[in-house]
Amino acid sequence: MTRPILLDLFCGRTGGAARGYQLAGFRVVGADIVDCPDYVGDEFYKIDALDLLREAASGAFGDVRAAHASPPCQGRGGIANGTMPKLRDLHPNMIPSTREALEHLGLPYVIENVQQSGVRPDVTLCGEMFGLGVIMHRHFELGGWSAEQPEHLPHRGYVRGWRHGVWRDGPYVAAYGRGGGKATVDEMREAKGIDWSRDHLGLWDALPPDYTRWIGERLIKAISDGGS
Repeated sequence: MTRPILLDLFCGRTGGAARGYQLAGFRVVGADIVDCPDYVGDEFYKIDALDLLREAASGAFGDVRAAHASPPCQGRGGIANGTMPKLRDLHPNMIPSTREALEHLGLPYVIENVQQSGVRPDVTLCGEMFGLGVIMHRHFELGGWSAEQPEHLPHRGYVRGWRHGVWRDGPYVAAYGRGGGKATVDEMREAKGIDWSRDHLGLWDALPPDYTRWIGERLIKAISDGGS
């Protein structure tokens, strides 16, 4: 059977989200404004994500059935809302424009981002739900369809590393940055379940494929049940 096409907007250098959607049964078309040599989706276009959406609306990519978007989060979340508010000025909020464009497309969609980003938390996923070595809470806003929130399991301990001058050991790694006990490339690959890339920066940003496999399995069922 032909796999339904899903657009992967702001896809990132590695394509962790793409791999999860592929495992759920989608054909994934990615878009980003930077080169993504390790991107693991089925197709990649170096293009502004919202421009690709406009082209998709005109039928340029065939029978698109759904879309996923991960707008840049540097100016969103707890750090920007707390200790580094200047990040909000340096990085424009692309969530409202992305939401508007997805709603105009008229297909089921997912917007993913960090906590406190402004993305509606219809579903919140955490690495512990999948037995991963990262915590990495992420909100998923579901447009035109719905899914039940899974149980948020208690964390088994600390994230390893220095925090406020105190070293803590624990079962999770900090999969971002360098030094201070943060994860190495090999540790990030293992913790997130990404075995096809060694791009340090790409691994920071990448979603664990387990997240979007969980989302994608429910999305593909919603498309099938609804006939969208």
